[in-house]
Amino acid sequence: MSAPPFHLPEFYTPYPARLNPHLESARAHTREWAREMGMLEGSGIWDTGDLEAHDYALLCSYTHPDASERDLALVTDWYVWVFFFDDHFLELFKRTGDREGGKTYLDRLPAFMPMELADGFPEPANPVEKGLADLWARTVPAMSQDWRARFAESTRNLLNESLWELSNINAGRIPNPVEYIEMRRKVGGAPWSAGLVEFAARAEVPARVAGERPLRVLRDTFADGVHLRNDLFSYQRETQQEGELSNGVLVLETFLGCTTQEAADAVNDLLTARLQQFEHTALTELGPVFAEHALDAGECAAVLAYAKGLQDWQSGGHEWHMRSSRYMNEEAEPGAAGPAFLLPAGPGTAAARIGRAPVSTTARAERARARGYGHVPFQRVGPSRLPEFDMPFELTLSPHLDQARCRAAQWAERMGILGPQPDAGGRTVWDEAKLADYDLALCAAGIDPDATLQELDLASCWLVWGTFADDYYPAVFGPGRDLARAKAVTERLKACMPVTGGEPPAAPATSMERGLTDLWERTAGPMEERARREFRRTVTEMLDSWLWELANVAENRIPDPVDYTEMRRLTFGSGLTMNLARLSHGRCVPPDIWAGGPLISLENAAADYMTLMNDTFSYQKEIEFEGEVHNALLVVQNFFGCGYPAALGIVDDLMRSRLAQFQHIAAAELPVLFEDAGLDEEARRAVEAYADDLRNWMPAILNWHRSVRRYREEDLLRHHRRGVLPEGPTGLGTAAARLARTVAAARG
Repeated sequence: MSAPPFHLPEFYTPYPARLNPHLESARAHTREWAREMGMLEGSGIWDTGDLEAHDYALLCSYTHPDASERDLALVTDWYVWVFFFDDHFLELFKRTGDREGGKTYLDRLPAFMPMELADGFPEPANPVEKGLADLWARTVPAMSQDWRARFAESTRNLLNESLWELSNINAGRIPNPVEYIEMRRKVGGAPWSAGLVEFAARAEVPARVAGERPLRVLRDTFADGVHLRNDLFSYQRETQQEGELSNGVLVLETFLGCTTQEAADAVNDLLTARLQQFEHTALTELGPVFAEHALDAGECAAVLAYAKGLQDWQSGGHEWHMRSSRYMNEEAEPGAAGPAFLLPAGPGTAAARIGRAPVSTTARAERARARGYGHVPFQRVGPSRLPEFDMPFELTLSPHLDQARCRAAQWAERMGILGPQPDAGGRTVWDEAKLADYDLALCAAGIDPDATLQELDLASCWLVWGTFADDYYPAVFGPGRDLARAKAVTERLKACMPVTGGEPPAAPATSMERGLTDLWERTAGPMEERARREFRRTVTEMLDSWLWELANVAENRIPDPVDYTEMRRLTFGSGLTMNLARLSHGRCVPPDIWAGGPLISLENAAADYMTLMNDTFSYQKEIEFEGEVHNALLVVQNFFGCGYPAALGIVDDLMRSRLAQFQHIAAAELPVLFEDAGLDEEARRAVEAYADDLRNWMPAILNWHRSVRRYREEDLLRHHRRGVLPEGPTGLGTAAARLARTVAAARG
């Protein structure tokens, strides 16, 4: 191998690497198992020497130090299988660019993961199929149906998203950073590894909390840490030998236009940020979830053991990367890390301390941690600087705009949104002037230019309610850091959205409750229960995301870039708007199409473009007038340690790349999705109409930001009194368009 393209950075390694005592037994077992499955001599992929050089038993002994001998052997077989699949798919399909053959190959594999073993398996046609059938039969008897479903899904994601990598290679396309992080979680398989942690640690996560934010964040930060670390060690092999374009170092090198060394350092900084987010979530967010869902002592212990298993995997995976012949590690010095401080090491095998122990953290990592909590609020930043927005889609406005404005103002008055709020100590959050300045009917008129007057009226009222509530939360709960009361108010709002017909809504007592009750009855009342339940989920996610913002403000904590990007879609109300648009088109579209990779990627690209746009307009409002920590420009400044102009340049580039990705998906990936899924003409038209809705959404949001009196300095000076704690942060908590049309389409 040629000279390394960069020097490996100093890694943040806070957890101790320990070695399972059953290493040699696992080596011997997995060698015979791989031979029995046909993966060695004669496979055309590996021979025994390859398997021994890769030493997956060492990987699993480091990543599962407390597993029993039997479980370690089984987990090692799983990793032999997944790495063999990776090399097998590379040789047969990636090197040849054979996407059609790759799809046929992948389509057979889910049949080897039946929920009930009694259903049996097809006859395996290659070592991958044979290995998967054997592993599934040996693993699932010990696990619940919920775990089986989750693990099967993560396995399918890992397998199927190989097509995404293959498509990018064929197109010569390097993904943008946000796209890369999202897709790497599926392609890289760390969520799959997290499922095996539950098995090996005998620490299955209770089904009723598996989907909660803290558990998702633990899984996703674990995944990002695993993948970003792997990208650093595998850059040379992937880019120089395999022609791979999906590597985090290459992604940042291309996006930032920097040197390979600078990109590697930035990837390491993001790896550190993700590990520190893991720590923050485990220490601050798990406890409240335990209490809210009334987990018993055994269930709490299982979740904590799972978290400990994930941190064991991080440290063990790092140690293995420094030793495996598969990676660029000649200059690395392996050795056990320093003492852990997140969770106790717990009982189990004794640690194998090999070599000299490096320090567990770095000055760079600790400076980054401190910087995230060191922001001084209400700094003078001056008027927001705006980039030249790239907007290829044409704006069209509804002819009913003037009438919708009048109706929205009347509705806000009836609901009690304007003027003093009794539940806020008589404080006024919005008055008539603010409502007129914010002109939310203008936004609705652009999002749904073909709406009837009734549809536009309903959409405008949703926007009024969502934006008012988004302003209300920080204005009322932020100054006193009153998180408990905010949580109670949120639970009352959720009670305003009954799902079943026999479930009466709570009697509204505040303007927010009156508004939501009215909108819920008008919008969700005629829906089928399935649609109503999905609609409620998106509103609930938006409400909970505002609690996340309040918690960060209370801690004066700037979120890391990945957490911010993913949560910003929720705080902005993107999921609510998109859910309602999907419902208006979706009766003829299979649910798995809406939940599939291309449509989710299309939605996220559009949402990110608009949230980043909002952050550029609202920078002065949020940083100078409201003391906020939730703004992409501030997040970028904090992460890179740069100034406002440099951060604006990075955010502008990211906006452009997300817009380009939206266009790429619509033009190149949706037609492939249609063919792969065999969609009929009606379903194809519905998906295309939904994409057109998103194309309307983007220029509508840009036009609204340019037109309203919410973000300019002269308007901010009118809306905020100097020396008084400001009334509310963040921009548009966008809610729905096409609402009345959705009601008609979703009638049961």
